[in-house]
Formats: sequence, C-alpha cells, structure tokens
Amino acid sequence: MAKKNVAVVMGGYSDEYKVSLRSGELIFESLDRNLYNVFKVVILKDEWYFLDDDGSKLPINKADFSVSRGEKILKFDVCFNTIHGKPGENGELQAYWDTIGQRYTGCNFYQSALTFNKKDTLAVLSKYGIPSAKSIYIRKGEKVDAEKIISELSLPLFVKPNQSGSSLGISKVKDISDFDKALDFAFAEDDEVLIESFLDGTEVSVGVIDYKGKTTVLGITEIVPKNEFFDYEAKYEGASEEITPARLDDETRQKVEDIAKRAYESLGMSGFSRSEYIIMNGTPYLLEMNTNPGFSPASILPQQARHYGMSITDLCGNEVEKALNK
Repeated sequence: MAKKNVAVVMGGYSDEYKVSLRSGELIFESLDRNLYNVFKVVILKDEWYFLDDDGSKLPINKADFSVSRGEKILKFDVCFNTIHGKPGENGELQAYWDTIGQRYTGCNFYQSALTFNKKDTLAVLSKYGIPSAKSIYIRKGEKVDAEKIISELSLPLFVKPNQSGSSLGISKVKDISDFDKALDFAFAEDDEVLIESFLDGTEVSVGVIDYKGKTTVLGITEIVPKNEFFDYEAKYEGASEEITPARLDDETRQKVEDIAKRAYESLGMSGFSRSEYIIMNGTPYLLEMNTNPGFSPASILPQQARHYGMSITDLCGNEVEKALNK
C-alpha cells in the first residue's frame, strides 16, 4: 500500500507561532515513517511555505494547497493542523481547507470558531449544565462603569481578551485603580473583553481526545502557578508546577472527567482538546476549551499521554487515520 503524504502544518499569525513551531516539530518527529511520508509546512502572516529537507522554502499554491518540487506537484492526503491561535484554531484555515477539499486533523470550522470565542463557548455549554464563573462581556468603545462591574462580580476579578490563546492579555485585578489598565491590556489583544469573577479553588487542565472511536480523558493535571495565575510565563517559561495526575479524591476526579467528556461531546469536538477548570467546593467550573493545545515536549497533553502509557506516535497516528477516514 502506498504511503500517505502528511503535512505537519505549523506557525500562525499570533505570538503563539513560536509555541506552534515546537509542537509541529514534536509531531513531525513522532509520526510513523513506515506508514506516512511526513513534510513540514509553515503558515505565517506574510508567507505560506513548504520546508524542504535541505532547508529551502517552496511556496504553497493556495488554490489547492499543493507545492511544486521541480517537475513534480506534491499534494497532501492529510494536513496535521498544529497551529495555535489564528488562523488554525479559530476556524479560518478549516473553512479554507473545506472549500478546496483538503482533509485535516482536529475539529472542523464551526467547533474551532466557537471554542476560540470564550463567551460563546461558555454560553453554549451552560445549556448543557456545565458551570462557569459569573462574567460580564464588553466590546471596544462601549461605556464601562467599573464600580458597577466590581459591585456585581466583586474583587479580585479577571479581565481577559475574549479571543486569544496562551493567556495573553489577561490580568488579575485586585483594586479598582488597576481596572482601566487591565482593560487596555486586554483590548490590545482583542476587540471584545470578558470580565470574570474570581474562583478560589484548584486549577486543573484536562486533556480529552477521541481515541479509536471513544471519547477518552487522557488525564487531569493540577496547575500550581508560582505567579498570581496560570499566565503566559507560567505556561511556557516554567513558572508553575504541573502535577499529573492531579491530587483529587475519587469522587471529584470522576466529576471532572464526566464534565470534561460532556463538554467535548456537547460541542461535537474531534481531535486533541484541553480544557481548563477551577474546582471550587467540589464543583468544576469551566474557564475555556483549547482545540489545538500546545504539543511541545513540555506541554500538558504529551505529559498526560506519557503518564497514561500512550505513545505520542499512537496519539498522532490516530489523528491522521481519523482524518483519512473523513
């Protein structure tokens, strides 16, 4: 049987592209060469290119996502999407691939666009009985009454861009004097901002995948930030302790697993996902859902896979096979 051509697609338009390049590298290394020919494609704001073995860049033909290598036109059976942030996690790339008939891993256009929007995700999932923090949503240019918001949500509170990954633009506000600065910081990342009440509890990160046709909780990791919260530095520069499996009693663990599975299935998800929860008085409150979580060796999902005895090769191969059968 001829080997299938798999393009590991990495990069992106946001500050997260550096993380994506590391994730792409791990997936590129991990895919089984007995089954697949594996290639690298990098998508950046100003160029889309194929990275040849000798390090040379060849342009991607956007009409059909192919590449000309000398006399030959190379097309891909599957694109392994490992872009964090735009355009690979917000549905733009998926919609384009759907239009040209290109198969790809992970969830489709709608799920990607929905989960990239924190407010809409929480609103949809509340209909399925999945709790989240009390929040207020603000668009750029709207009049903001800080005192009213604080009286409603009380301090401390979190100010977050509605659509941004890697905890960019998030602040914890402990005093009303910091409120305007936090708002400006969030609006620098997005035109919509979510202000959330502070949940005082244990933060966990839950990896969920559909593995061999079954929704599987890969693991629950407890996040113990050395900073005020699990921010960019804590995520990528080691300023947090990550404990897998999380230190939870059986009843709470079961509750987290059930809610994480329900969230995944309610949204019709596919592929890798990582959702963040704060457990307060035994109840898990959803913060957000990531459909293209970090996949560098230090990232949480590969850590969970290792702990649960699932090889990265199997994990990635499962994604490719699902995409081939779409």
